[in-house]
Amino acid sequence: MRKTSARGPGTAGGERVLILSAGVGSGHNSAAAAVQQACAERDDVAEVQVLDVLQVSSVLYRALLGKGYFVLVEGAPWLVEWGYDLSDPPFRRRGPIDPWTRVNALPVIAAIRQFRPTSIVCTHFLPAQLVASLLLRGVIDARTAVVTTDYDFQGLWLPGVFHALFVAREEARVELMALGLPPDRVAATGIPIAEQLDAAPSRNAGEPPMLLISAGASGGDYAVSVVRQTMHMRSPFTATVVCGRNDVLRQRMERLVAPAGDRYSVLGFTAEMPQLLRCADLFVGKPGGLSASECMAAGLPMVLVNPIPGQEVRNGDYLMEQGAAVRCNTAATIGWKIDQVLREPGRLQRMQAAARRTGRPDAAADVLTGLLEGPSRPLVVTRAAQKTILGASEQRLVASDLKGPSSLVRLVDSAAGSTVAVLQAEEVGELQNRYGTPDGELVLRRGQAPVSLRWEARRLLRAMLRGDDALPVRVEGLSAPPHVVTG
Repeated sequence: MRKTSARGPGTAGGERVLILSAGVGSGHNSAAAAVQQACAERDDVAEVQVLDVLQVSSVLYRALLGKGYFVLVEGAPWLVEWGYDLSDPPFRRRGPIDPWTRVNALPVIAAIRQFRPTSIVCTHFLPAQLVASLLLRGVIDARTAVVTTDYDFQGLWLPGVFHALFVAREEARVELMALGLPPDRVAATGIPIAEQLDAAPSRNAGEPPMLLISAGASGGDYAVSVVRQTMHMRSPFTATVVCGRNDVLRQRMERLVAPAGDRYSVLGFTAEMPQLLRCADLFVGKPGGLSASECMAAGLPMVLVNPIPGQEVRNGDYLMEQGAAVRCNTAATIGWKIDQVLREPGRLQRMQAAARRTGRPDAAADVLTGLLEGPSRPLVVTRAAQKTILGASEQRLVASDLKGPSSLVRLVDSAAGSTVAVLQAEEVGELQNRYGTPDGELVLRRGQAPVSLRWEARRLLRAMLRGDDALPVRVEGLSAPPHVVTG
């Protein structure tokens, strides 16, 4: 998938925004489309392109990463959960990109070079890791953002070089600061979703509650079982069942609910989901990051069914913590569970209010503002600092609490005030010996880096300096404990 749009000849000098996604499920591409939509609202964006990196990869690579994931979800969900937990520690993978991924990344690199972006937004961890490598190698000189698409932060998303990292909720931001990342590089914006309708259509207070059942996302047999159980509910209700592009499932649903008359409406793929979200009173389906974010922005509470182990289970935990969702762990009790919500006086209204508080409808615009108006130099996390962060995580310690030579410090651009590097304390000594001035200042210099400087250090220096020959920096310890940091 490659989509390009331009603002016209009058904006020739504006930003060229490249949005990189990966079609593993629909959420990452939906977030990319939302950011593209937000670009159209900014006068400083001249051109924007969306690229699904899997679509330009080999058929085998695309099948293994895309279809293979959902095969595991259906046949071995325990393996999906194991893989999620295994890849959760930050910087578990610190080495170069493996050869197979590098080969499949060549068309992506070619597309990046051809488009010549001034800014890159990644809505999947695969392109985020690739872009970090390109920054270090000097292949690109663009602002880069990583945008997570689930409520819980997974360490796999954390690259060694980036300009801005956007997470879904404040707790994830606090977690990243506890790892040692600076607050000026991490923002809790929410998950980018398409522009919402201005207002919900008015509903007659005497009408029964409307359920919106996302059957296509829940899978065939499971979705049929869910809908069958709603037919046993005692509470008055109407229901719209959305089956997506699954025509076989839609036909099964139509046959199933035919005896219920006009209580149920069965739809296939529809472009009217924003309207349906606004009309409904309760959503029944899986807690994917984008689906959940759209529901929250619409003030629509959720009944969670059949979550994918790992990210969707954690999404559900967050929504239930906010009071905006309930979870049903078996289809056999789904009707009873919904009845409980509808029959308890005021409960549905409280859940709707919680959903509205949780929603972040402006996330896409906030991501663009944070990136385009943020620091121009990237943040570099050195390999040594990555090792410290990973080691602390594996020992269930907080990296920002560590003391001694392996503790973390930051280099701050003296002029701009933005953090440009996170490194081990013992690395500062080498920098001061090489770049310290007689009056005690620290000025990184391109021409002062002799051949003896390690290859990795030269790459880091190039990333921090960008086009400059020198960069005055100051060394700072980590800020106050994350729990006292706000905003």
